[in-house]
Amino acid sequence: MTAPLAAGSPVPPHIAPHLVFDFDIYADPRIGEDVQGSYATALADAPDIFWTRLNGGHWIVKSFDAISQVVLDFEHFSVREMQIPRVENPPFFIPLSLDPPENLPYRKAMMPMFGPNAIKALEPRIREWAAELVEAVAAKGACDFQADVSKIFPVSVFMELMGMDLSRLQDFRHLAENFFSAQNDEAELGRLSALILGELKALIAAKKAAPDDKLMSHFIQVDVGDRTMSDDEILAMSFVLFLGGMDTVTNVTGFAFQQLAQMPDVQARLAADRSLIPAFTDEAIRLYGVVNTPRLVVKDRDIGEAKFREGEMLLNILCLGSRDPAKFASPNAFDLDRKKTAHLTFSSGPHLCIGHVLGRAELRILTEEWVKRIPAFRATPGERHAFRIGTVMALESLPIEWNPA
Repeated sequence: MTAPLAAGSPVPPHIAPHLVFDFDIYADPRIGEDVQGSYATALADAPDIFWTRLNGGHWIVKSFDAISQVVLDFEHFSVREMQIPRVENPPFFIPLSLDPPENLPYRKAMMPMFGPNAIKALEPRIREWAAELVEAVAAKGACDFQADVSKIFPVSVFMELMGMDLSRLQDFRHLAENFFSAQNDEAELGRLSALILGELKALIAAKKAAPDDKLMSHFIQVDVGDRTMSDDEILAMSFVLFLGGMDTVTNVTGFAFQQLAQMPDVQARLAADRSLIPAFTDEAIRLYGVVNTPRLVVKDRDIGEAKFREGEMLLNILCLGSRDPAKFASPNAFDLDRKKTAHLTFSSGPHLCIGHVLGRAELRILTEEWVKRIPAFRATPGERHAFRIGTVMALESLPIEWNPA
């Protein structure tokens, strides 16, 4: 048991004292640049399911099996509230804030644009973006990988997919970053949500006036149970895609390349044999998940010694589920030769990340184009790698250097 980090909320009487382990999901001082690795270290001695008194008091679930039980059990653990601490008017996302069966028509509407066939068709354009961005830095011998590559590449792909104005990339990128940085600031969250919704309303109006073959036009026209969606439904659906498209792949990519910068042997293997890059992608995604998924307890349930009670919040630490020593040998080691196995980076069950095929393709293609032009690189000595933790974790900066050709 660690000493309390700060004064916290009283522990409810139904929670056993040995299940209390204080951890601040927004600002825990034990978390460092290797965010997921330091999470594993900081929580190594915590129970698989434990209660923290911080941020209003809530459960944290960290093991593969326990997380799997929670995310598959929407009868007891609902997605209709996803703010920790709870707020009076929580944001509403489609399909993210809907439990089955209500989420199913919306997921069905999205799948044609995010399924394997659709992403396969997009790959040539994804590769063009990747090649262009790597070419732009290759001769320089140094860059901030996050600012110059990772914060631009998946965002450009997403904006083109949606039919957004690419000249506004930095504006939209900053909106998404600020939104995730304000997760425990209700007033700022509301202000930023209104700004994002305003941008999306303008996009809906533009696509109604001039339809195209992009994602927003698809949402306007698609059938969801013998009807089309209302503007409010389209907004709630595109809001969650905006946040995921602007931030999630950027962050997984940054953490993956932070690790790759420390592994010259792996860089050499990838450069010599690009057929290993899919294995690199799989292992990086397993190790460097960035999304932690909240749930609201809507019906009492016990899992082991943990007594979940109605009205409590919990947070599934997905990256730790994917590093569970009960499921993975040497779980915190990057092993290019690890046999591919199921993990929880994209969650599981009815809320499996809709963009997981696209995210994998983007990381794989960017790595392919990178090693063609920059086969060996390293982290710039002495430079800080800024990061963010919370429900969506981020690597804000990654200064790297190499010997240009």
